[in-house]
Amino acid sequence: MPAKLLTADDRPALRLERRLKHAPEKVWRAITDPGELEHWFPAKVDVELRDGGAIRFTFPGDDKATTGKVVTVDPPREFTFVWNDDTLRWLITPDGDGSLLEFTHTFGRGDPAIARLAAGRTASGWDVCLDALDARLSGRNFEQPKDWHARMASYVEEFGLGFGEVLPDGTIRFRRDLVWKPVDEVRALLPDEPGWHVLQDPLEGTRVEFTEPAPDDVVAELARRHEQLDKLFAATHGVDLPDWTHERVEAAKKHYAERPTQG
Repeated sequence: MPAKLLTADDRPALRLERRLKHAPEKVWRAITDPGELEHWFPAKVDVELRDGGAIRFTFPGDDKATTGKVVTVDPPREFTFVWNDDTLRWLITPDGDGSLLEFTHTFGRGDPAIARLAAGRTASGWDVCLDALDARLSGRNFEQPKDWHARMASYVEEFGLGFGEVLPDGTIRFRRDLVWKPVDEVRALLPDEPGWHVLQDPLEGTRVEFTEPAPDDVVAELARRHEQLDKLFAATHGVDLPDWTHERVEAAKKHYAERPTQG
């Protein structure tokens, strides 16, 4: 089941579910045992499996670990921990002869609007992790996907993360997450015109922001810039997108005509 983007206590949150043909006890071991986690989780994990225990993550190629805190250990039902101020909750319930795994990632740090921008790539990443988990539980080999752009672009569109906005002062603004792309590489892809800015945060990654005074035809300009940002995002992944179809342009214009002001 695809990820859903929700709001919990004013914070963006992702919810993913998997129906697994395995008993809750087996699933519990897969999500809490470091020896099992290394087969599907994106980082090496060391954990003190108790409420309040430390949990440490080391990514490939990174010698320095980041530390989080275990919140809930309730085998074989719930495992919740905080990592970089984000809360990750794994809930396992019996489901026929298997289990239902419900995973919620609540973005807890920074400006909620900026944190929300990362939902497309984060959902894509967790989708792949949970597919790898299912494969591990079933004894199947798992091959990492190669086309990350299409996955992330699909979620960006589904979650409405690509839309621009008109601020109260009339300024057009777009903000787009670019994952962890090097700033210099992104700048080399930007149009040679004012209004473009690339920002990088050690925890949030790279994003591009574009602003300009609203022209007379705001709706057409929003659609044009939206297409431009889609192409820029693709270019950072080495993908050359074709021009939008007439139908796609008109759909964007319709959206902006109905909701031109977001700020």
